[in-house]
Amino acid sequence: QVQLVESGGGLVQAGGSLRLSCAASGGTFSRYAMGWFRQAPGKEREFVAAISWSGGNAYYSESVKGRFTISRDNAKNTQYLQMNSLKPEDTAVYYCAASKGGFVVHTIYDYDYWGQGTQVTVSS
Repeated sequence: QVQLVESGGGLVQAGGSLRLSCAASGGTFSRYAMGWFRQAPGKEREFVAAISWSGGNAYYSESVKGRFTISRDNAKNTQYLQMNSLKPEDTAVYYCAASKGGFVVHTIYDYDYWGQGTQVTVSS
């Protein structure tokens, strides 16, 4: 069983930056593809970014492409989401997820393990 713990959320002004981290334990981190999702109040959980098991491939939603960067450090069992040029519409709870498939996937149903989430609030 894989446990995922997110950190790094907080309150930031529009145009600012935050870096989220997701620490994994209980499994072989380097075998899993990893992803980030977010859920705003009253909305469905949506895909943000994903990275393959090796880190060689990444995929982003159109709404964050060019502003967010996903990365991973398999030696530290940790993935990251660097968020720049933040907008109020980025406000949401951000979730880390792991997929046993290993390859970049972008739907909720492709992911097997989830973290508890970390709140990101962007003020205007």
